[in-house]
Amino acid sequence: MIGLITGQVQYLMAPTACIMTTSGVGYDIELPLPSFCQLQLNEQASIWTHFHVREDAQLLYGFIDRKERDVFRQLIKINGVGAKMALAMLSAMSAAELKMHVEQESEMALTRIPGIGKKTAQRLLIELKDKLKNIDVDSGSFELTPQKTTISHEGSIIAEVEGALISLGYKEKEAQLAIKAAKSKGDTFADTQGLLKATLQQLSGF
Repeated sequence: MIGLITGQVQYLMAPTACIMTTSGVGYDIELPLPSFCQLQLNEQASIWTHFHVREDAQLLYGFIDRKERDVFRQLIKINGVGAKMALAMLSAMSAAELKMHVEQESEMALTRIPGIGKKTAQRLLIELKDKLKNIDVDSGSFELTPQKTTISHEGSIIAEVEGALISLGYKEKEAQLAIKAAKSKGDTFADTQGLLKATLQQLSGF
């Protein structure tokens, strides 16, 4: 079982990062978008991982925080919740926010997550209540680490953010509207991580 990977961030293409270890092996790791946004190209990073085996693939999912990985593992134990949906849930809200919504039985908050309808949200509230109560997650807000990446072409940044959101289950139009709303405030985004964070904030309010 691969539980923790430490190395240099060699490549970033939301929501996947390639981490090169000192042994010379590079690992492709798919992360929730808030975790992805904290990585810096060519900088060192330690990522808690979950090794997921399917009939057609062997995949690594990664998390900046170990307790977030614990929440992910509880989510994929639920019938009908695969790794992709669990990743989408932790991209739409932090582990602390998810736990709070479950404790408050906030069905509406869960239905904002792509792929989760009213019936699924109701079932998740019931099944997650006991699974999450003993996991002590950080209630602090997500802060983006300043990036040192080279300024990219704006069109490429938008395309990457849109592609990342669609891969997690958001509809193309929904992703485009969120990106447009994030950009309408007049902020300039020099990298994918910055626009991703602003877009996630828009989506969390939908």
